[in-house]
Formats: sequence, structure tokens, C-alpha cells
Amino acid sequence: MKKEKNRTISQNRALHKYFEMLAQELTNAGLDMRKTLKPTVEIPWSGATVKEYLWRPIMKAQLNKESTTEMTTEDIDKVFDTINRHIGEKFGLHLDFPSVEGFLMKMRTEPKVIHSKRK
Repeated sequence: MKKEKNRTISQNRALHKYFEMLAQELTNAGLDMRKTLKPTVEIPWSGATVKEYLWRPIMKAQLNKESTTEMTTEDIDKVFDTINRHIGEKFGLHLDFPSVEGFLMKMRTEPKVIHSKRK
């Protein structure tokens, strides 16, 4: 697999310039984020977007901390509980926080898949 190169300094500058230009154009057109990012726009979630749009805003509001590096183990529990409760009440989704114990339990209860080697 070919390793992709990091973007160049020029590309980085251009990318951030584009962000500013687009932001200005949207603002000039009277299109704030609510008008632009409608619920009908399907944008798949990723780990990065969960962190940026769910975890970080709740962490800031609930704990007044800017970075996850500032969090204690108790802080993590608090933010997790808030998100888990909200997602559960609003969408019926409930997730356990990842743990070694949960991983081991899953390994014991899931059926084993045996792969045979073809000769």
C-alpha cells in the first residue's frame, strides 16, 4: 500500500484561505450554519466528528475545559454519562464505555471463526 504524503505548507495555507473565503461568502449570503447544515444533509459520523461536535462542546459546557488532555478520569465519566443519556433518550442508542473487561466478555461470548488455509 502506497503511503500518502502529508499536505504541503502551501496546500495548508490554501486550504485555510478557502475556509475563510467560503465562510465570508456564506455570511454575506445570509446563510448561517443552521441554514446551511440542515438536518436533511447526510454527513456520516467519524471518530473525529464525534469528538469535535458531541464530546468537546459538552466537555466545555459541563467542565469548562478546552482540551481532552485536561480531563481527569472522573471528568470522562461525567461527559460520557451526559452524552450517553442524551443519545439514549433522543435516539434509543446506549453504548458501554470501552473497557478491557468488556472486550474480554465479548471475546468469550462471540462465536469463534475458524479460518482454514488452502494449499
